[in-house]
Amino acid sequence: MRLTNSKQAFGLMAVTLHWLIAVAVLGMIWLGNYMTDAEDYTAYQLHKSAGITILALSLIRLLLRFLDPPPPLPSAMPRVERFAAHLSHWAFYALMIGMPLSGWALISASPSGDMIKTRIWGWFELPALPGLKTLADRDAAADAFEDAHEFLATALLVLLALHVMAALKHHFWNRDTVLSRMVPFLAPPKDRR
Repeated sequence: MRLTNSKQAFGLMAVTLHWLIAVAVLGMIWLGNYMTDAEDYTAYQLHKSAGITILALSLIRLLLRFLDPPPPLPSAMPRVERFAAHLSHWAFYALMIGMPLSGWALISASPSGDMIKTRIWGWFELPALPGLKTLADRDAAADAFEDAHEFLATALLVLLALHVMAALKHHFWNRDTVLSRMVPFLAPPKDRR
């Protein structure tokens, strides 16, 4: 596998970032549900560390997309599916960046954030986002950011389900290379004939 994208497939950098972010997001979904039910301080710190990591990886992935454009979609793909594919990918970037930012905004605005510091993987303290500690009603702002964070999480789950279903449709129904160019070692499907 080449390091960069080709006309036929994604390169090692794009594939690695895609699957690292995918696994991290799936872990965050589970961890987000667990930590709110268990009220586990360690889980909250882990959730915040993983969220900031997803933010960093997503920004790198977005930069890579501009520097190393993805391979073109199959020429036989209908225009509406091409549009949906492009729209869903940009929505993923918006969600993978917006979710961690909304969580960061939540802990920055929350008065409890003054007492409970966020340490990213134990390496450094995450500073508050500018201006949020000086808001007149920090509790209301924190509640709004929490609602936004939960809404974005739901939107990400829905988009993730659609993404997986579309990839499987392309592989098993359309029998094209959409899935095999992102899954290492997956052979393209054989023609139906």
